[in-house]
Amino acid sequence: MTELAQTLTQEQLKYLELLAQSYPNIQAASTEIINLRAILNLPKGTEHFISDIHGEYECFTHILRNASGSIRRKIEESFGEELPTEQKNLLATLVYYPERKLAELRRAHKLTPEWYRDILYQLVTVCRAATSKYTRSKVRKALPADFQYIIDELINTDERNPNRQEYFERIVDTIIEIERAEAFVIALCQLTQRMIVDKLHIIGDIFDRGSGAALILDDLCKHHNVDIQWGNHDVLWMGAAAGQLCCIANVIRNCVRYNNLDTLEESYGINVRPLAVFAMEQYGTDPCSSFFPRHMAEEDFVPNTHDDMQIAKIHKAITIIQLKLEGQTILAHPEYEMESRLLLDKIDLRRRTVTVDGVQYPMTDCYFPTITPETPYSLTFAEQELMERLQLSFLHSEKLQTHMNFLFKHGGMYKVCNGNLLYHGCVPMTPDGSFAALEVNGCSYQGKALMDYSDKLCRQGAYSKTGSQEQRDGLDFMWFLWCGPKSPLNGKNKMTTFERYFISDKATWTETKDIYYQLSDDPEVAAKILAEFGITSDRARIVNGHVPVKIRKGESPVKAGGKVLIIDGGISKAYQAVTGIAGYTLVSNSHQLFLSEHHPFSGIDSIINHNSDMHSNMVPVDTYPERIKISDTDEGKVIQRKIDDLLLLLQAYRRGIVNQNR
Repeated sequence: MTELAQTLTQEQLKYLELLAQSYPNIQAASTEIINLRAILNLPKGTEHFISDIHGEYECFTHILRNASGSIRRKIEESFGEELPTEQKNLLATLVYYPERKLAELRRAHKLTPEWYRDILYQLVTVCRAATSKYTRSKVRKALPADFQYIIDELINTDERNPNRQEYFERIVDTIIEIERAEAFVIALCQLTQRMIVDKLHIIGDIFDRGSGAALILDDLCKHHNVDIQWGNHDVLWMGAAAGQLCCIANVIRNCVRYNNLDTLEESYGINVRPLAVFAMEQYGTDPCSSFFPRHMAEEDFVPNTHDDMQIAKIHKAITIIQLKLEGQTILAHPEYEMESRLLLDKIDLRRRTVTVDGVQYPMTDCYFPTITPETPYSLTFAEQELMERLQLSFLHSEKLQTHMNFLFKHGGMYKVCNGNLLYHGCVPMTPDGSFAALEVNGCSYQGKALMDYSDKLCRQGAYSKTGSQEQRDGLDFMWFLWCGPKSPLNGKNKMTTFERYFISDKATWTETKDIYYQLSDDPEVAAKILAEFGITSDRARIVNGHVPVKIRKGESPVKAGGKVLIIDGGISKAYQAVTGIAGYTLVSNSHQLFLSEHHPFSGIDSIINHNSDMHSNMVPVDTYPERIKISDTDEGKVIQRKIDDLLLLLQAYRRGIVNQNR
């Protein structure tokens, strides 16, 4: 028996025999080793990081299409001063929105054969640059079936080579002659978009505020390579889709608060009419003055339509139900340490006051027709029946379930990728710099263990046996992640929902951020957090969302000497008055790591009509002394392990331990 045969375990031998089914002989294994080793020396693919989208579909889709300026930079690299600025602007707009830009040019009678000939040469040049860092095999897999051969030929043919110039020109002329130029332009633009970014990271909060969350998820479901780190708004919707009543009530309240019922009704087919009928029955004579949606909360707003009044009544009705349901959940889970949020039983209707943290405050509204003082957290029969109907509507929304399954499949509480740690909220901490512990059923969870436990319970809530205790615990914990004091996704000591609706004293509205947000600005604390997740590289970074960076107040997205990057800069319009910008995104390519600071988005129509693009400032974070290769990435480590296995298989073939299939 050979020395190799003696060192192989039964498991290793069984694995090599399985591997031999894919690589049945020395030639097949050798060819794959050569291929994989070549791939290791290619440049690392570009990673794109986006956070806190909050339903702003138009802004999101534009940032995705222009890859935070990466396409424009590729155009500049390809042409420099060769093309005038106006032509480069048009070319960029065409790549972003080929169908819409072509339609606009057609109306202006500009789609001549000469125009198509010029633009096709330019698009092939940009597409060639975008695909240059990938293997031909990977590019071929991304090619549209209709033009697969032609595009492959064009992007791999140097039209400046005298031996190939006529060949190239004849292909282009034929495309125009047979009237396939428009479809070919669209195909080239879509391929360029597809190849400019290799991996997309969404650092949480796809939902709430804006009305386009469903459209965003439709796009993400079609994306070639995306992962998602759940935000508190995402987990809230995931809990609602799984039937958790507190989550359902919060989702509906948020939609009403931002006048965004379209997401529920039109995008997901959730029937809120029973809620509207209930609200009018219970609050028909109540002005509900604290419950007009955010856009109606301006000082000069005067409600003057039936719809305005109805929305306010729906808002109040679901808020009261939410507070009752949350009270039930808090009482059922003392480990959540949320007793301070039990306020319905602290109301004194005679004095029109409520006691919060031992202090008595006057209330702005004391009309509570469905609250019984003796049992304030019990739903009335009508409320219970209503919530059961809404629960069924959430559970049976096919599109909602599809989107939530996608979030579970492609998402998690955090991700370690290429030496970086990605998460939405925080790693809860104590003032002395220790990781804060959550005690559950006699067990203590902190740091990475708390993140892992949270991830486990979310999946437990969604996929455990219906009605089991495991499912109930998981579902309730999803609500806790939305608003709990030690939740890694909430990152605050409380959520002052009650106070904001019923107490005018804004001192009671204060929500204190977890001490993490102060301590993580210290490079040593940032290094400690990274080490907790097994990351020790000097170049490692935490990529964090959740808390908008207030540029107006002098805040910086770069913390802890560059070890922490906060990329929630306010894509959501609701934040832009405070932040002063329209969000940060992060790009990591083979040469550098940089933030894009986006200015407020003017709209797609403006970009199409004026080739204006979204103005962004590039904020360098790190420039690599040597170009990063695939061998330096997580993907490279996986490839290297496969090479090692194939080398072992090669030895096994040559020494007769595993038989070849010739």
